[in-house]
Amino acid sequence: MQAESNLTQTDMSAAVRISAAAGVAALVGGSAVVSYFDPTQTHFLPVCPLFALTGFACPGCGLTRAFHALFHGDIITAIDFNALTPVWAVIFVYVAVSLTLMAIRGKGLPMWPTNPRFVSVFATILLTFGVLRNIPVYPFTILFP
Repeated sequence: MQAESNLTQTDMSAAVRISAAAGVAALVGGSAVVSYFDPTQTHFLPVCPLFALTGFACPGCGLTRAFHALFHGDIITAIDFNALTPVWAVIFVYVAVSLTLMAIRGKGLPMWPTNPRFVSVFATILLTFGVLRNIPVYPFTILFP
């Protein structure tokens, strides 16, 4: 009975590592696409459904263009497309490193991005940013992508 339990644990560990490796591959592949194709020139990358339907910019509007600029070393343009790009970049890198470690050694970094306190604070920041960037008065117009 004990051997069955260990086998299940080993199978779960392998499944977690494979899933993490798939996540890393997806992040690297998606990053390569965003880096290679300029979202301002190509139109096959998805557009924000909220912006397309309403004309309002969500807190994530401009992130594809921002990451393209960031991948090419243009930090000012990246921040111009979305002022929260540095925050998103830190989260992106942290998750990528954690998934890589999970795939290699079976244990990732502590997942503070999933901590309920972090999620509630970040959600508040996103909501506030989403409202402010849609106010059609200077200086808030600077935040619009």
